[in-house]
Amino acid sequence: MKKFTIKADNLTDWKSFHREFKNILGFPDYYGENMNAWIDCVDELTEDEQAVIHIENGKSMRETVPEILDAFLECSAFVNYRKIEAGENPSLLVSLGF
Repeated sequence: MKKFTIKADNLTDWKSFHREFKNILGFPDYYGENMNAWIDCVDELTEDEQAVIHIENGKSMRETVPEILDAFLECSAFVNYRKIEAGENPSLLVSLGF
């Protein structure tokens, strides 16, 4: 299982969100830095192996960038939904540290 830790304190806006995920999860250079591209990259990342994305100090996102946290959770759920619809097992686990 792949494990990734993102520090919530580094997620201050959309630009920093996409930069952190690209760097830590190893998204390709063509990553479009939008949530549709995020879904596609995470879907590819979890194609052959489950992954855990842990947001360290996730509580701070609820206070500072709640719209980004909501989008992250919604898009993470969509990655799993798409797998289930294709007859596959969900492959993305999300952990929020508080």
